[in-house]
Amino acid sequence: MTTNNNHKDNFTIPQEAFDWYDEYAHGMIDRRTFMKRLASLAVVGMSTNILASALLPNYAQAEQVSFNDEDITASYETFESPLGLGSVQGYFVKPANLSGTAPAILVVHENRGLNPYIKDVARRAAKAGFIAFAPDILHTLGGYPGNDDEGRKMQRTLDRAKVEQDFIASAKYLKSHELCNGKLGGVGFCFGGYVINMLAARAPEVINAGVPFYGTPAAKELRKNIKSPLMIQLGELDKRVNATWDEYEQDLKANNVDYVMHMYENANHGFHNDSTSRYVQKSADLAWERTITFFNKHLSTAL
Repeated sequence: MTTNNNHKDNFTIPQEAFDWYDEYAHGMIDRRTFMKRLASLAVVGMSTNILASALLPNYAQAEQVSFNDEDITASYETFESPLGLGSVQGYFVKPANLSGTAPAILVVHENRGLNPYIKDVARRAAKAGFIAFAPDILHTLGGYPGNDDEGRKMQRTLDRAKVEQDFIASAKYLKSHELCNGKLGGVGFCFGGYVINMLAARAPEVINAGVPFYGTPAAKELRKNIKSPLMIQLGELDKRVNATWDEYEQDLKANNVDYVMHMYENANHGFHNDSTSRYVQKSADLAWERTITFFNKHLSTAL
């Protein structure tokens, strides 16, 4: 049994628990099965409830850039999406001292709506000098409900084709925004990583650079359309997503896509998310540093 020592408290969470949480978070098992499996683990000093609490997100830990940080200005913007769910609302963040235009980054959430962690990522992007927009795909259902379990249930009820159209609309909206310099990058996590891969394949004229974190690829027949450079961020212990990588890489090579893949040692799916026990600070910091460097390179107006 392998273990992971990245939890912020003074105990070790067995790797099986991380794997089961990934299955639970992605709808492969229900909560009852998840909790039953956790109960089967003999972990010294931890009850099933303590172990479950350690695996679930604590968003109080996720704020790296305050919403009232003097270097940024945050608001909400809404626009129509006639081919999607009807309308899109998202969290819009810009550098407070912005004069003129700047490159833009679309920040795409996981499979549970626009939670506080993703909003913080948008603020981090603005802090780095970009304008950022993080759509909430749950907007037409009232928005992120404040609870990840409920958010996942809500997102599963949505028409997947219309959801993808909303993200395509979001990319177009942000690229044509009056504050955007005409260059658009996209970063997404988990489901959001899939969305970035999908946008690169379905809207290649819109996305100028993409950074999918542990996201599955777009449908195979669409991959030939990819033109933008990609930085693929993967965790070594993420068996589910990593199983898709070899075939995806073959298609990227066959289509001469400019890509780089970084595999983070002893990191699980979700290692960038600092609200959960899967967080690996060293890997998360390095991955974010690489992300910003990548966007600075590819979204410069000098190119």
